[in-house]
Amino acid sequence: MLAVQPRRLLSRPKGLLLFAVFAATLYWFLLHGSATPHTTRWFDGSTGSVQAPLKENAEVKQAPLPANEPNSGSGQNQQVEVQEKTEKEKQKEAEEQREENLREQFDREYDALAKEPGADAIFGQTLNTLDPTKKRSLTIEEHLKPSSHKTYFSDHQPYVYDPYPKYNEKTWLADRAKYVPCEGPDGLPEADVLVFKGQPKDFPDPGFGSYSVLGMDGNLCYERETRLGIYGYQADNDTSNASVDWDQVHWGELQEKCAQKNKARYNMQGHPNPYLTNVYSRHNSSASGTNGNAESDLAQSESPLYREELKKGSPFLRQRRGLPAQPKSGKSKPLAGSEARTALLLRTYTGKEYSENDKQVIRSLITELSLRTGGQYQVFLFVHVKDTAYAIWDDEETYQYVLQRSVPPEFRDIAVLWNDEATQTMYPKIDPKKATVHVSQWLSVQKFAQEFPEFDYIWNWEIDARVTGHNYDFVEKLATFAKRQPRRGLWERNERYYIPSFHGDYDTQFRKEVERISGKDTIWGPPKLPFVNPVGPKPPVAKPEDDNYKWGVGEEADLITVAPIFNPINSSWISGNELWGFNDSTHETTDLPRRATIVTHSRVSKRLLDIMHVENLRGNHISSEMVTQTVALLHGLKAVYVPMPVFFDRPWKGKDLAKWFNGGLKGESGGIGSAMGWGREARYRGSTWYYRANPPQRLYLNFMGWEDTNVGGKDWEETHGRPCLPPMLLHPVKDIEPTEPGYKSESNLPYS
Repeated sequence: MLAVQPRRLLSRPKGLLLFAVFAATLYWFLLHGSATPHTTRWFDGSTGSVQAPLKENAEVKQAPLPANEPNSGSGQNQQVEVQEKTEKEKQKEAEEQREENLREQFDREYDALAKEPGADAIFGQTLNTLDPTKKRSLTIEEHLKPSSHKTYFSDHQPYVYDPYPKYNEKTWLADRAKYVPCEGPDGLPEADVLVFKGQPKDFPDPGFGSYSVLGMDGNLCYERETRLGIYGYQADNDTSNASVDWDQVHWGELQEKCAQKNKARYNMQGHPNPYLTNVYSRHNSSASGTNGNAESDLAQSESPLYREELKKGSPFLRQRRGLPAQPKSGKSKPLAGSEARTALLLRTYTGKEYSENDKQVIRSLITELSLRTGGQYQVFLFVHVKDTAYAIWDDEETYQYVLQRSVPPEFRDIAVLWNDEATQTMYPKIDPKKATVHVSQWLSVQKFAQEFPEFDYIWNWEIDARVTGHNYDFVEKLATFAKRQPRRGLWERNERYYIPSFHGDYDTQFRKEVERISGKDTIWGPPKLPFVNPVGPKPPVAKPEDDNYKWGVGEEADLITVAPIFNPINSSWISGNELWGFNDSTHETTDLPRRATIVTHSRVSKRLLDIMHVENLRGNHISSEMVTQTVALLHGLKAVYVPMPVFFDRPWKGKDLAKWFNGGLKGESGGIGSAMGWGREARYRGSTWYYRANPPQRLYLNFMGWEDTNVGGKDWEETHGRPCLPPMLLHPVKDIEPTEPGYKSESNLPYS
């Protein structure tokens, strides 16, 4: 059968002629076509149409283009793409210039304030200028007891500071079991710290937050020797022997004995995670696993067998402490009126050198939070093993080797080692690269919560944070404030730095103004998403205005932060899109409503950690500074930013603090204009709380008697007196060691 032959163009004279013309035209175009660049008339926002681009020397036979009618060819598409790209570049350049102008404006204002009265007033304040009456209204007299203690460095008489409840009084025993005092390292009940009444006369008010709002005594001044002397502090020239051989102390044993003495007060067993089996069905998953079948993956993750296999693959933290593992199943019914317990995880790492001040601070945390309260708190050294070469889970000898090399002797029995391997095997649906401490700090805390279910709350505590005041008083005041907050308007208040000089009274003026400016754009219960089954309580009424600020009052917070819980969307914050999963066929991951807080120093409930654990098992994952806040939002749990006092090294007016730190469209700290955004964090350099702030290190070095930026040191103190500070939480404070003359601290982290 013969095939049909194709027509051969070049076999005919007419075909040869056409080919020759085509070749000549192509040659001419290649030679001359790019001699003159294309030109485009920009769309400037007016109503006129865009002029279509024309090729230079276009063929004469091409029909003329009608006026203002675009060409439909590929050249038009290319020109539109070039135009759009250029327009975006111009917009980007304009935005960068605007940001640069804002940075320069802030710097000008910051530098100008350096010349104003009150600049650097937070530095160099001493007992020589102490005024006991300055903040008299803040004094809580029942916490202060006269002392016979005399100091050689001040004429002022210190007081014994006792902020603890009136244990074993009738009102105490009405709904609690008996409190049993606990022994310290010397076999005797722990002594209380000493404090001076008053504030130095020139010490400024906080820019953010308030002592009175928290019910905290701000009319106090703490000095290093009376604050830390009972925990081993000695002056640099003191060569006498320590009163306690600290290397022979076993803080873990002391804490365990203390808790056992008071076990009638607590549910010492805890209860397993209730959300592993009763929140999500096999038909309600939002993240596909490795086989791409979300439903079968979730069904597998909910099976008891899968959970047991998962636990076998993920080593137990508890067993390495020589303690029996908690029951894997079953229920533990707490005693009526039993008290909640809180674990404080002091986050540290292998390779850290512990200064004498580090040790004194850890001793104070254990004593004031755990031993003095009869086990209400328990302090752990939560040690991240950074070197993956150590197989700490393979044998006890390796574990002990790392422990002894990494932790001072007195703290070894409160240490819990962990590494990224432990969290990565715990959550097989999370990309291992995303399950590291740098991105996922909370995975290790979740693992701790699953293995230590007797703790109702966990403080994630930064090793480079310092409480200048009393540890128990400070954290309890944060918790008490959070507990009394109503849920109405809470998420909107959480978004804003509370600036007393600008906002007025917290519970009246501030609350009402936030509601007014927020309008109907408020959060009332969790958002409705088909892939999230909220575990929190439902609002008691349909609309927040129908609630008279009752819902939430008396409810413990599932999340307590010490900085605003802001909306990272459109904030330019660098980690705002670090989330994975939390999606379905109609919802993109990046569309997820979310919140964040800079610095992960916060208290989290077991309830929140339990549901975070379940979401991670499903493959839903969020980076460290967004996850607790976002999961609380999605599940309708109570989250509270507690406006603790934050001080500044410049005498900012309230309206200017609001402008620079609550710069959002509705006066919030997040969203467009956020100070946490890329290129804007330098605004925090003069504050006492932010991971790139300068004052915390300088204040604390001076507090400890060492020179920094021409303040402090032996000679300076002989002239000006002993430094003292009101209760405050400082961060970051690193490498607290004696300094050389002329030393000047500054943040080594670059500002974005």
